[in-house]
Amino acid sequence: MGSTASTVAAPATSPGMPPNHDPVATVADLRVTFSRNGRDIHALRGVSLAIAPGEIVGLVGESGSGKSVLGFSLLGLLADGARIRGSVRVAGSDMVPSMPGFDARNLRKVRRLDLGAVFQDPMTSLNPTMRIGRQVEEAAGSAEEALRLLTAVGIPDPKARMRAYPHELSGGLRQRVMIAIAIAGDPELIIADEPTTALDVTVQAQVLRLLERLRDEIGCSIVLITHDLGVAAQIADRIAVLYAGRIAEIGPTAALLESPAHPYTHGLLRSRLTLQTRRDRQLAALSGSVPSAAAPLPGCAFVPRCALADDDCAKAPPDPVAVAPQRVSACLRPAARVAELDAVAAPDEAPSAPARQQGETSEPAVDLREVTKTFTVARRWLDRTDGGGKLHALRGVSVQVGHGESVALVGESGSGKSTLLRVIAGLEKATSGQVTVSGDQRPQMVFQDAGASLTPWLSVGEIIGERVKGGTRRERATAVAEVLERVGLAPDIVKARAGQLSGGQRQRVALARATVIPPAVLLCDEPTSALDVSLAASVLNLIGQLRRSLHMSVVFVTHDLAVARVVADRIAVMYLGRIVEIGPADQVITQPTHPYTQALVDSIPDLGRELRSLAGEPASPLAPPPGCAFHPRCPIAVDACADPRLDVRLEGRPGGEHRVACIERRAH
Repeated sequence: MGSTASTVAAPATSPGMPPNHDPVATVADLRVTFSRNGRDIHALRGVSLAIAPGEIVGLVGESGSGKSVLGFSLLGLLADGARIRGSVRVAGSDMVPSMPGFDARNLRKVRRLDLGAVFQDPMTSLNPTMRIGRQVEEAAGSAEEALRLLTAVGIPDPKARMRAYPHELSGGLRQRVMIAIAIAGDPELIIADEPTTALDVTVQAQVLRLLERLRDEIGCSIVLITHDLGVAAQIADRIAVLYAGRIAEIGPTAALLESPAHPYTHGLLRSRLTLQTRRDRQLAALSGSVPSAAAPLPGCAFVPRCALADDDCAKAPPDPVAVAPQRVSACLRPAARVAELDAVAAPDEAPSAPARQQGETSEPAVDLREVTKTFTVARRWLDRTDGGGKLHALRGVSVQVGHGESVALVGESGSGKSTLLRVIAGLEKATSGQVTVSGDQRPQMVFQDAGASLTPWLSVGEIIGERVKGGTRRERATAVAEVLERVGLAPDIVKARAGQLSGGQRQRVALARATVIPPAVLLCDEPTSALDVSLAASVLNLIGQLRRSLHMSVVFVTHDLAVARVVADRIAVMYLGRIVEIGPADQVITQPTHPYTQALVDSIPDLGRELRSLAGEPASPLAPPPGCAFHPRCPIAVDACADPRLDVRLEGRPGGEHRVACIERRAH
């Protein structure tokens, strides 16, 4: 922790906090500055917040808003060298070293007994060389208590899981282990920093329900950090919207979402994809990006992106003002004017996912027939329950993608979506079956982590130009300039390297590289799952524009049905290596026929809708269940579903109609 701090009395309450509560944690005028390459990085610019006992507060905002820095401040884990002004108190103890009541030994006690932490990637927090039981026991104090905690967080067969290593558990189970460690000391406050971002929607729903249940059972408060208002809406009592290191708006969840009082909150809500998002127009997306934390902000930081801004907004940062009971907004404009933004800058009518041309009779761009893919797994990774060292990633997949059509592959991790994409791309060879891809150009892939797929020591121009074969240097430079304009990037970015770009810029560079020589088929593997909602909307718009202008077919992998619905003409739902349902996007969403598809729809966090989670986790592809692979988790399964002789396939002939693989339900 750093050193510089001013003496600030922590408030008993904060704007938006329910009255008559003694807070479990308070933050008063907190300002946190880091030094990087000789520049000051202003991560927090004056944040005040109080958290009541048993309350869940959602911290929401785009990357760079200061959410995680505020979480680390509450944990007392800011990096050495951070300059801190203001105060942070948890369970009555000062967390800032230069505050009068600070005691380093007491800080360690507070962390051990009063605080818990759950981070985005549990693999970076768990020791990969230590068994799960030992790691939980270190926090719990005994093996018996560790077993009780693992049972409390809903880990199946907890005795067996205690002997497992982190890599042997799924992402959802690893996150449950982290929650068990977090509650070991019966804490008063848990900081959950993007705990569901890397999880499937079904596992995300389970984790959110678990956090809410633990709050009710042990009475702890929770700070839930997320970039998705829909996730926060599921369990948060209040939501604080952060922007450029300040709180833009705070208030009770239902009221804030129903009538946002800050233009930024309004923009985040409009950028969210839901099951009701219109498919006949471009997606709403906030223009611009969060300003650099190194930039001076003399006025409201949101001015460059705000449709209501005028000269007064740029003069000084607006003070938080009450706009309703327990509602505060840091905006000079009345809440009524913010509501007018619904009529301002409406998205273009051009669809982001146009319907496929009717009556097409040409051969498909992609034709897969009874494709299987089996991997051999080393014996040292197997236990007695595994299926002989063969991992069955794809089990008889047949699907066609028409020219100019977009098909989304959805399903949980381990369902075979990415493997199918790699088989289409030629990066993996099918074990059996037929794979036919049309076009002179090889299919091009865009990956989830664009930063990892872009060569870090090459410039943007060199990365894109590598795909332009032949021609003069001038012709290659012209091709690079044209594709940068097509994906909405400035010409001067050609000299930048990947590490100098934002997440949205890197994804646009990846799309530019994939389409500089237009392929017949574009393959997208979760290209928006790591992006903020506004960036995700702009990237999806771009993919739709490229698809229309270049007449490409698109195969789009995602675990989010709301994304699949707006980007695709048809949706194929995969489970444990098979397609269990396929049909027109709207039909699959509004009339889900397979029980698994219904469970995916029910698990999507949406405003004003109760979240329902799917019980259990997918079986191992090393040993798929007999009969219908979904039957161990299926609410309508009958004895026949588990019959080893049952070979469940999609009903009906291949094509665009709605088809399902279920003996209990049929698509009509």
